[in-house]
Amino acid sequence: MLKIAYHPIYCHPLPVGHRFPMIKYELLPEQLLHEGTCCDDNFFEPEFPDDDHILAAHDGNYYQKLTALQLKPSEVRKIGFPLSRELVKRERMIAHGTIKGCRFALEHGIAMNIAGGTHHAYSNRGEAFCMLNDQAIGARYLLKSGLAKKVLVVDLDVHQGNGTAEIFRDDPAVFTFSMHGRGNYPFKKETSDLDIPLEKGTGDGAYLSILNETLPRLIEQVEPDFIFYLCGVDVLKSDKLGTLGMSAQGCAARDRLVLETCKKNAIPVQCSMGGGYSPDIKTIVEAHANTYRLAQEIYF
Repeated sequence: MLKIAYHPIYCHPLPVGHRFPMIKYELLPEQLLHEGTCCDDNFFEPEFPDDDHILAAHDGNYYQKLTALQLKPSEVRKIGFPLSRELVKRERMIAHGTIKGCRFALEHGIAMNIAGGTHHAYSNRGEAFCMLNDQAIGARYLLKSGLAKKVLVVDLDVHQGNGTAEIFRDDPAVFTFSMHGRGNYPFKKETSDLDIPLEKGTGDGAYLSILNETLPRLIEQVEPDFIFYLCGVDVLKSDKLGTLGMSAQGCAARDRLVLETCKKNAIPVQCSMGGGYSPDIKTIVEAHANTYRLAQEIYF
């Protein structure tokens, strides 16, 4: 069965007019249930992870300041959300959803997190709606638990996974791959193990061709026994914060390519949703829903 991390805390209240489409975390599971792609049994509620799991990826001083709500105003501004205890609870639960999803992926081949993909969270700071890097925490959990020896991060959000690159800069057990818009935030990029910056307006054909050439070669080179897939839908042409030119069909083809490659190679994959900022919330939800439909089709 496809197991999906979700908790109502994922849909956190924000000030009126805030540009982050938080409502998608409520609408996406509703859509999946309504159309019959998923049933209640597909979903599991995350809890709070052990602090040790978080501290395997994050600096202790930063984590203490975050949980005590003692970040400087400038640090909070970089995150982009008003800091609160409930927000920090949410971030911790998202991380646990990914950790628990790793176990389900090992059992069933794949697992999903309705939220997550918080790849702008560095070891010692938060940025751009990200405070704790859920997939980095998940990767360190697998490695420290002896459940994986080599991890591949496939980050296909339109923004570079700068925090993930920093966390694993000197860790040979994790290979970081980010394919993103060259002109997108972050404007000062970190160095992943493999970065593929794409020109403005890159569409379905070029994008899928590059990915199809790259991913199988990476799997052969890296020989991972676990993959994290960050499947942001901000690659769409309609996205307000993205610079690429992909269609909804192209985005779905991207997901099919990644998931079929993981399945073909018998490599467990944990998927976190990442970004999506199209003006019409229906566009965002539909693009995310496609990932779940494909997971059900390919794996179950």
